[in-house]
Amino acid sequence: PAMDYAGLAEAAAEKMGLYRRDPGGWRGCRRTSEVSVSWRPSAEFAGNAYRGEGILPASPQDVWECIKPVAGGPRTKWDQNVKDFEVVEAVSDTVSVCRTTTPSAFMRIISPREFVDVVLVKQYEDGTMLSAATNAEHPLCPPQPNFVRGFNYPCGCFCIPLPGEPDRTQLLSFFQTDLGGYLPQAVVDSFFPASIAGFYSNLTKAVKALKA
Repeated sequence: PAMDYAGLAEAAAEKMGLYRRDPGGWRGCRRTSEVSVSWRPSAEFAGNAYRGEGILPASPQDVWECIKPVAGGPRTKWDQNVKDFEVVEAVSDTVSVCRTTTPSAFMRIISPREFVDVVLVKQYEDGTMLSAATNAEHPLCPPQPNFVRGFNYPCGCFCIPLPGEPDRTQLLSFFQTDLGGYLPQAVVDSFFPASIAGFYSNLTKAVKALKA
């Protein structure tokens, strides 16, 4: 039977809305000038969910331009955790199945990964944009021999306009990823906070470059 991609994507977006409205239980683990990162045990898998929150020095349109999940988008250029991003199937104008590959990381302790996700893009009445995703299977994406298959559980990024500040954007993001393979928990626990801090730092550079 075909996967209900739209249903999976809607459910992931719904969870993002719940996470956004439920600030309880998050414990801070890293803070930089660009982002404050916190975590709590995931309700989806035997790992942690991470929350990143920061203000970017650009309009929501510019930030969205940098992070929107489209083939040939700028994300593969600025995001060091994304080596390649392809849309495998456009399910509707807001839902697609995508394959992302990541380079080796953490001094090569983490080998290259691939993720297959259903991704949904949604705009709210206040102008907030959401990109939400969760893992999926797709007949065109059998596991590749040179990648470890990882699994994203409901995750997403909210680009939130700040009233009266058209050139600033709040970016609220949630990550919960099973990297797959056999990694020591200590490696996983150090990787995510560092990687999220890097995501915000590189995105800040990318939006500044876009405006330059």
